Parts: sequence; structure tokens; C-alpha cells
Amino acid sequence: MIFEILYKYTVLLGDPLDKASLVSALRGSEGVFMVTVPVKQPIEVDGELQDEVMQGRNIIEAAKQNGVKFLVSTSLPSINKISGGKYKNCFHYEGKAMIEEHVRSSGIPHAFLHLGAFLENLWNAQSILKKTSTGFTISVQNQTPQDIEAFTWVGRQVPAAALALLKSYLVQGDSSVANKTYPLVNEATSYADLARRTGQVLGVEVTFTTAPESGMAFMDEMYAAHAEYSGLYTDTPVPNPGLLALGVEFGSIEEFLKHEVKPRFGVDTA
Repeated sequence: MIFEILYKYTVLLGDPLDKASLVSALRGSEGVFMVTVPVKQPIEVDGELQDEVMQGRNIIEAAKQNGVKFLVSTSLPSINKISGGKYKNCFHYEGKAMIEEHVRSSGIPHAFLHLGAFLENLWNAQSILKKTSTGFTISVQNQTPQDIEAFTWVGRQVPAAALALLKSYLVQGDSSVANKTYPLVNEATSYADLARRTGQVLGVEVTFTTAPESGMAFMDEMYAAHAEYSGLYTDTPVPNPGLLALGVEFGSIEEFLKHEVKPRFGVDTA
């Protein structure tokens, strides 16, 4: 006999800058997966900045009001703290580090997923993979061919890790996963090596070049810090053994290139 389990989903509207809407949206929820978005130039409303920290605070407070039992959040460490104040302009890291403090003080059992450099940035947001007359180049500021970066396949690993943690705590009752930080890294290697392997998969020349600084301190300092501290997560083996123990499967860079990059850059996949 074949048993089929059907999961029913209800989509509810909630604005992270409107706590009342979140309280309503999270009603009846036992688990929450939280993602907050950096705000480069937040505005002030009624004496409060409408920034990423407010997003996180609103979600946390709404979750607490609804008696949420477990919260999983994508996050980042404080580069300012890691560098002893050398790199102090990475507001997108500092905001998430501040949200982590709000989560801890809330008393809600939680887990943080610390992400590395997005492999998807080959085409998303920063679009670091660019066409040349002979193939492609990967160009990143403040990185040399020898610098090591921690890379994350966001689209694959974040859902897998978040689901594994939520299932472990809420379904299996494993409290040992709570109140921990899990660096989520597929591989630690250089951008130069990523370029070489991209070329192998695409079948064309892909070079690495160090780009000039962008003039945006938060971006330039981020890349400089990642270069200086080898991707930030050197204290945790790759892939993360804590997540491996939960059954999370980590895709390789070659899998990412084959399934995500090759189709997007007009190369025959047959």
C-alpha cells in the first residue's frame, strides 16, 4: 500500500516593518524561519529607523507573542568584532549580528545559519562572472588568487539546513540543535580556483582578476575582511559536521556549476 502525505500551505501577508501584521501572520506557528534584508539608507519614522534591525526585532517579538517554539535565521557574524574594529563599515553584517543579540535575549530556542559568499553572485546582485572576448572572467575587489573564500550554495543549502533544524527540534524533539550557530559552507577555496573550475564546466576560458575597489566602504571592507580571515569560518570543518549529522547533503561546486551556471550562460548542456 502506498501512503501519500499531502501538505497544505496557506500564504499569509506580513510586513517585517509592521509588527501587527506579523503577529497575525505567525498565529498558530510553532516554528519560524527568519530572513531579514539589509537597508543601506533607512528612513526614520516616529523616531525609529526602518532598518534591518527593526525587521528582526519585529519578527522576534511577533514570534514570542505567538509562543513560537523554535526560530531558525540566516545570519552573519560581526566583521567589526572579528577584526577588532579594523573593518567597521559592513553594516549588513553588523545588523544581523545585532539581530542575533535580540534573538538570544528573547528566550526563544533558536539556530543561526551563517552564510558564506553566495555562489549565486556569479549572476545575482554583484554579477561577478562577466563575458570577455575569449570566454569569461570572475572579478572581485580586494581578493588575490591565493585568498581563500567560504562559498555557500544558497538556493540548495539554506532550505535543506533550515528544514533539517526545524524538523529535528520540533518533530524529533532534539533540543541539542538549539541555541547554536551553524556556518553553512559548501567549500572553502579561492576565487581563482572557482574561475578555473567554472571554465572546466563551461568549456571556455574563465580567468580571475582582482577588481578595483568599488568606492562603497561596506563592500570593499567585506571583501578585504573575507580575504584576511579566509572566509570568516575557519573554526568549523567544511562541510559542517553538525548539519551532516542531521542528514543535510552538501552539493559540490561542480554540481552548482553544472546545474546553475551552465544553463544560465548559454552553453549547451546536452
